[in-house]
Amino acid sequence: MKLRDRIGMNQKAPALPANSTTPPRPVPNGRQATVDRSYQELKLRVHRELLDRIDLDTLGRLDMREATSQLRTVIAQLIDEQAMPLSQRDRESLVDEILHEVHGLGPIEPLMRDPEVSDILVNTSKQVYIERQGKLEPTNVIFRDNAHLLQIIDRIVSRVGRRVDESSPMVDARLPDGSRVNAIIPPLALDGPIMSIRRFGRTPLMIEDLVRNGSVSAEMVTLLRAMVRARLNLLVSGGTGSGKTTLLNCLSAFVPDNERIVTIEDSAELQLQQPHVVRLETRIPNLESVGEVTQRDLVRNSLRMRPDRIIVGEVRGAEALDMLQAMNTGHDGSLSTVHANAPRDALSRVETMVLMSGFDLPSRAIREQIASALNLVVHIERFRDGTRRIANVTEVLGMEGEVITMQDVFKWDFNAQTLLPTGIRPRFSDRLGDHGIVLPMGVFG
Repeated sequence: MKLRDRIGMNQKAPALPANSTTPPRPVPNGRQATVDRSYQELKLRVHRELLDRIDLDTLGRLDMREATSQLRTVIAQLIDEQAMPLSQRDRESLVDEILHEVHGLGPIEPLMRDPEVSDILVNTSKQVYIERQGKLEPTNVIFRDNAHLLQIIDRIVSRVGRRVDESSPMVDARLPDGSRVNAIIPPLALDGPIMSIRRFGRTPLMIEDLVRNGSVSAEMVTLLRAMVRARLNLLVSGGTGSGKTTLLNCLSAFVPDNERIVTIEDSAELQLQQPHVVRLETRIPNLESVGEVTQRDLVRNSLRMRPDRIIVGEVRGAEALDMLQAMNTGHDGSLSTVHANAPRDALSRVETMVLMSGFDLPSRAIREQIASALNLVVHIERFRDGTRRIANVTEVLGMEGEVITMQDVFKWDFNAQTLLPTGIRPRFSDRLGDHGIVLPMGVFG
């Protein structure tokens, strides 16, 4: 992208100091407010002078590192010309903030560079929250005004060929690093533009990281690996932000390298390491409301692509029916996730989503399909302390009358603060043996 495309803002925006991830608390007094206004006015003047002075065409032909170096030099000269007394730290901070305005995301750019921040929640221009280690905390990052925030949103969505305005006030987009962005603006957002960013690390978490974080035990890793190797159909359930996609990504790492994997996602997040992976992603309709490709379309098409395994990033709607049919017609070992508060709730949600397919199917027929297709539900939760842990490993047994029968093989014990076996020998243990998988003695208690 040329530098001309990256430079398009001439608004001031308070941001974090350089090399800082947690912003300092502002001092609530009149003198500090006056100093802050003077600092922001200086930044706005320098930013405008910069846009008037630099040759965008020349800089656009340079690589990012060289362009940034030249911009730093020009910004430093412009600051000197303003003849405003600044400490060395303030000068460096001012240079960094102006650079963020030029080719970054303005005030939230330092938050985007903090690897510990998993969510950035912008509630209008005057309030920004972040999630760090599973807990929400406020920041003192603000935008100059709602127009400034709207410019940042427009910069993000324009990079992926989207637009946001009164005729299209809601938008989903994805940043180059894979982070998901959702924005909603007035008139739907009453107080001003709202933006939320779900960040993803550049290096995906591996199962060893989950063990180190306490999300899963080493013994459970052995069992999960055996389940995937034995081609059991697994459904990962959990609430928003509980770590479903991360766990699914780790489970997919257990798939042998000699199998052909087709992934289907609404927004590409999975980062599989196998050599034979085909990645599919949905497409939203264009401005004329045509050209939409849904997950259901992709699931149907994937059946013609000779997959050994089908991985649906998240079941959201009518594609649940096609996924169940794929699992019941020879595509064993398929994986997916679903939003749910408990394992049984996960099956109820799948049943509801099958009904969204438009077919008038009786409830018993749907439940028989679910009971036949799914072998296990792995439920993950985010606990009050912000940690994410596997809370249930539940086997789907079959039908008993009109009800799908299930049994917990492992369940979180709040007294022992660990995941413990229930002492029940699961039926799928015979299937593990058929695949030559031998588990340690006593793994099921």
